[in-house]
Amino acid sequence: MQDNLARMVFREVIRPPLWVLTFIYFMFLSLVIAIWAALDNRSALISWIAATLGIIAIALRWRTEITLDNKELHVGRAHIELRYLKEVSALNAQEMRLLRTRDADPAAFLALAFWIPAGVKVVINDDRDSVPYWLISVRKNEELTRTLYKLL
Repeated sequence: MQDNLARMVFREVIRPPLWVLTFIYFMFLSLVIAIWAALDNRSALISWIAATLGIIAIALRWRTEITLDNKELHVGRAHIELRYLKEVSALNAQEMRLLRTRDADPAAFLALAFWIPAGVKVVINDDRDSVPYWLISVRKNEELTRTLYKLL
């Protein structure tokens, strides 16, 4: 573990914002109220506990860690060696919106967070891989692009 931290040159953790989690939790609570109105207090308590555990699970599950060391780029559980990367480009909000929708390639690897407008496009150079590029939502897109270009 210590060796991995020493080699890491970039790290960003993408978490869902509080407003998204709050909105989902209020939707869960509307179900809890419906269950309470239709059934009883015990059922409402059980559904409230389930909703609270569910929002905690969602918050943990939607967390994505983007790390870069001297050999690999990691996005969540996906990873690729740097020798297979061809080109990296930082995308502003407009470019990212187009690549998410109209100009999207169905074979691309997408690591998107709808609440982050900017991102990075990483073109893959591997004949054995059918994925043309990775599209990654990241707040520090300029920093990740500069760091990747230094390592390529």
